[in-house]
Amino acid sequence: MAFWIGVASAQHARGGRDGGFAQLGHGKHIAVKSLRKGDWIVYYSPREGMGEGQAVQAFTTIGRVTSDAPYRAEQAMDFHPYRVDVDYLKDAQPAPIKPLLDELRLTRDHGTNWGMVMRGPKRRLDETDMRKIAEAMGVLAEFEKLRD
Repeated sequence: MAFWIGVASAQHARGGRDGGFAQLGHGKHIAVKSLRKGDWIVYYSPREGMGEGQAVQAFTTIGRVTSDAPYRAEQAMDFHPYRVDVDYLKDAQPAPIKPLLDELRLTRDHGTNWGMVMRGPKRRLDETDMRKIAEAMGVLAEFEKLRD
């Protein structure tokens, strides 16, 4: 089991949650091919919309991958992104990243440059960071129950 952080607008993260899937890197296969059944993914959303809208800077959704492998979806006439199915924790609340910056191994050594580690479609997290994020989102008990 691995733990991942995906980066997407809050609008896109909620769309994935509501649709029960994860899509990364504008639907590129390379972005989701390393996600395996049983892995966990949490989305960090820098903004409300893709490159626009209000700043969010929060973890917005969290869930467990349920697909055996990535698959292509028909999203639009000429757009067939790769996805994995995810069972999201529906009670998760957005958790601002700023109070966690000094606690997360992912960001604590980066000072004011913490945003640099949030570039790209995804990053691997360690379990300690995922637990801290799940706790901040109000779903630590559910995460721990489902994690095994």
